[in-house]
Amino acid sequence: MSQNTLPAAVAGPVRLSARSFAAALADLLDLSKARLSSLVLFTTAIGFTLAAPGPIEWHRLAAVLIGTALTAFGANALNQWIEADRDARMHRTRNRPLPAGRISSAQALCFAALTGMAGPLILAWFVNLLTGLLGLFTLAAYVLVYTPLKTRTPLNTLVGAVVGAIPPVMGWTAATGRVGVAAVVLFGILLIWQMPHFMALAWLYREDYARGGFKMLPVVDPHGRLTAAVAVSHAFLLIPIAAALWALGVCGAAYGVGSILLGAAFAWLALRLWRRRSDAAARQLFFGSVIYLPLLLILMAADQA
Repeated sequence: MSQNTLPAAVAGPVRLSARSFAAALADLLDLSKARLSSLVLFTTAIGFTLAAPGPIEWHRLAAVLIGTALTAFGANALNQWIEADRDARMHRTRNRPLPAGRISSAQALCFAALTGMAGPLILAWFVNLLTGLLGLFTLAAYVLVYTPLKTRTPLNTLVGAVVGAIPPVMGWTAATGRVGVAAVVLFGILLIWQMPHFMALAWLYREDYARGGFKMLPVVDPHGRLTAAVAVSHAFLLIPIAAALWALGVCGAAYGVGSILLGAAFAWLALRLWRRRSDAAARQLFFGSVIYLPLLLILMAADQA
């Protein structure tokens, strides 16, 4: 036997342990909605870099990203813990760790509590108190307001959009210690962008949401007229709001022109949903929204004034 070869009795458990660890980590990332959280961190970083008055303080940026990530993980995990029974009814979510039985309710709650407490504490201690309070507010509003509203009123999307628009403000306050006018504009951009994005997503999964008992607007709007109207109105409103960073002198002309062109394309996709009110148009709008926001954020970062 080669000296570099482990006996089967030893190698087997080692491989099994490695696979178990990888599977557990993947389940925790799923519980945390890690992919969604990555966008949250991107917006936080953009807020920080736009606000930084001088050279970037990398240790402060790292602290706000770690704290924000843990806060988002805690909020998402608590949301899934609360909605586990409803997630089990939906095709889209029934394979999540909790409804699939890969993580117990107690394990999920423990993970959510640890990350949810650690995030705001890190933000308050290593960044500043204002950013910590914003993180705590985001967590509380997501879990205590947005989550229960999902089964009660279609207005839940607007409430969720408010919560989802706070991270770039946290990036701004991490760099400056205060909320500036440009931070409010960033908040507005994220708030307004989420409405067409989630209208399109909820349209595509409206039957699934109905099975789960969630009162998303497309579920209670069978003809889709109000859903499409919300998407179109917010897509057009997004054009001047996004361009406001140019008017304020936060970003340059390249960003300004680019934001208008991106906004026009996004609004055109929303108009297609209004005219056709079809799954194909909703899918195009959804993917358009997924492309729009990262490109806009990249433009912000590349063309700071």
